[in-house]
Amino acid sequence: MSINVVLLDIEGTTSPISFTYEVLFPYARDRLQQFLCDHRSDSQVQIALQSLKVENVPDVQQGAPAVESRTEHELLLQAGEYCLWLMSRDRKSTPLKTIQGLIWEQGFSRHDLRGEVFEDVPAAFERWRRQGRSIAIYSSGSVLAQKLLFGHSQWGDLTPYISVFFDTRVGAKGDVKSYLQILQEVQRRGDELIFVSDVLKELNAAREAGLRTALSIRPGNSQSSDGCDHPTIYSFDELSLD
Repeated sequence: MSINVVLLDIEGTTSPISFTYEVLFPYARDRLQQFLCDHRSDSQVQIALQSLKVENVPDVQQGAPAVESRTEHELLLQAGEYCLWLMSRDRKSTPLKTIQGLIWEQGFSRHDLRGEVFEDVPAAFERWRRQGRSIAIYSSGSVLAQKLLFGHSQWGDLTPYISVFFDTRVGAKGDVKSYLQILQEVQRRGDELIFVSDVLKELNAAREAGLRTALSIRPGNSQSSDGCDHPTIYSFDELSLD
């Protein structure tokens, strides 16, 4: 069965892991507290803050800063400290990812940031679309953050090639149910999709949901092909879609 949808991870697959951890995360971390204060009335920030308060309750037992003050100023300070606590643990928190995405949106609009993708990505996107295949992205980063990265890449705006973006709102990337939800949303059978990622747990979950898979080995990735029973690629030029 030929592949109709190419579902891609971002970090370590389309983009260097170093771009996230050495560029995007520090940018958000340095501006997080001020952003919350400046945009505390924004609806998206308000929704994210309410979700953070809910997430915070069990985390307090694990040593997280409590988000519980009744005064707005102190609550924002606590929320900022909690976000930094989540970031230090690389937690895939949906409200945190929302706030990060909004901060990055400012950075891209001010030209402080530029998206980074591997050299083979633009040609692969063009080739797959020419072949009539759809391209989808599934990342723990927010949909907004995904669109910003591909929309402001060093190769120009790549978003016209991408049909749909998925983030943690469909579920965690290591959860089989997340991939079943994606199949439902794209209205395809599992054998019509291939998921490419650098994380074995994610690939195992996708395969259990019926998707084809491929392990991405890129410069800077920690995962090797040793003991891996998924097909391995070092560039999208090697990805088999037949």
